[in-house]
Amino acid sequence: MGWISFDLQATNGRARAGTLHTSHGDVETPAFMPVGTQASVKTLTQDDLAQIGYRLVLSNTYHLFLRPGVDLIESAGGLHRFMAWDGALLTDSGGYQVMSLCEFRKLSDEGVLFQSHLDGTQHLLTPELATRVQGRYGVDISMALDECPPFPASKEQVAEAVRRTTHWASRCLEAASEGQSLFGIVQGGVHEDLRQKSLEEVTSLPFDGFAIGGVSVGEPTELQRPIVQDFAPLLPESKPRYLMGVGQPADILHAIHAGIDMFDCVLPTRGARHNVLYTAKGRFDITGLAFESEFGPPDPDCDCAVCSQYSAAYIRHLVRMKEPTGLRLLTYHNLAYYRRLVRQAREAIEGGRWETFLRDSLQNLGESG
Repeated sequence: MGWISFDLQATNGRARAGTLHTSHGDVETPAFMPVGTQASVKTLTQDDLAQIGYRLVLSNTYHLFLRPGVDLIESAGGLHRFMAWDGALLTDSGGYQVMSLCEFRKLSDEGVLFQSHLDGTQHLLTPELATRVQGRYGVDISMALDECPPFPASKEQVAEAVRRTTHWASRCLEAASEGQSLFGIVQGGVHEDLRQKSLEEVTSLPFDGFAIGGVSVGEPTELQRPIVQDFAPLLPESKPRYLMGVGQPADILHAIHAGIDMFDCVLPTRGARHNVLYTAKGRFDITGLAFESEFGPPDPDCDCAVCSQYSAAYIRHLVRMKEPTGLRLLTYHNLAYYRRLVRQAREAIEGGRWETFLRDSLQNLGESG
């Protein structure tokens, strides 16, 4: 079983530079986690991830529970051995996927009765099951089961989700095995009073870290950012702070400014499968005519293995011809960009240059601040 601890090395305003210590190595924060839903970051190998500089990857409890199943993963020696990854792993609880993927689901305080989107079989996901499954995977960080209502939802629905999330949080802690590291999740939608209630209740429990959930399920930016700005600084200072599912580069920068340490999002990988190239000057469609005869790197400011070797014109050609190699190269670069973004943020925090870095980075991305 894994264990974690967290140290802060530097702060600059509310922005933080720390180190998350796990049994599979240290992870410097701010940290972005690539999403490996099926125990794989699409089109890349584990060697690619390590070469880019990643030491923490997110995988998905729900999908792996259905296929290949927890028994097989456990018999392989745990998820790390099954997927041949020697870095750290975080798994979500599966609750979000149950809510978003399953046409049939029935919520109660006991748990969520749902029908698999793969074969129609019924399962009851309880806080105890979600926690024990993640424990059997042997991951470094498990997430508590929460209720995440989609936006928009009535205040009554969000209040009920807050109540149930707290109820489930206690049961997750009781079900955790010895040494299993568990993060609690703060819900509350865009309602400040419900956020405050959830934060007070969840942070009163002995979790190893805390996450802000429910701000990437349809909320517009103008509602998402104030919630993060107001409530990230209220999370315990001595423990890692995780913002779930938020991944636009500007949103990440704003969240680091508020004191968030950890991020995950499918945008860099999913974007690659939709021709999106992420750069410090914004996102572009690699199939655009501007790249047709661009024989320099796709991102002149990037020193990743892709930009050091391949031209934008070549990658554009591969993507337009639907060659899998094009998706692989674009995914590699996008994740390298995200890794460089959080690394440079850390360096700016350590060097006392955070405000300048934030201003210049947001201007390059087309924001005034």
